[in-house]
Amino acid sequence: MEKRTCLECNQRLAGRADKKFCTSECRSAFNNRLNGASTNLIRRVNSILKKNRRILKKMNPKGKTKISLQKLALEGFNFDYFTNIYETKAGKKYYFCYDQGYLRLEKDLLALVERETYVA
Repeated sequence: MEKRTCLECNQRLAGRADKKFCTSECRSAFNNRLNGASTNLIRRVNSILKKNRRILKKMNPKGKTKISLQKLALEGFNFDYFTNIYETKAGKKYYFCYDQGYLRLEKDLLALVERETYVA
């Protein structure tokens, strides 16, 4: 009979034949270590997206307004992160962070919008 050991701490396992960990703590530690890098990346990106949405919502309380690009940037808005792009038939591109979005107008002016029916 082969000796089975915990994948995390290498202690000998007793019990079920398909058991991989000696305790739930070892199972959690193993999976946290395994998924840590990708989880941290996702957490950082989600944090940026939520911050962008909060800024857009704050600067656009009535659902539709115009604002300078610099004013949005001064609030800490990161233009590299958005959840989706909506392109109109006329070729205009709206960049959205969930339900809050913006359209680049002439020079450094932006039109802020709120999408009414986000989930289709």
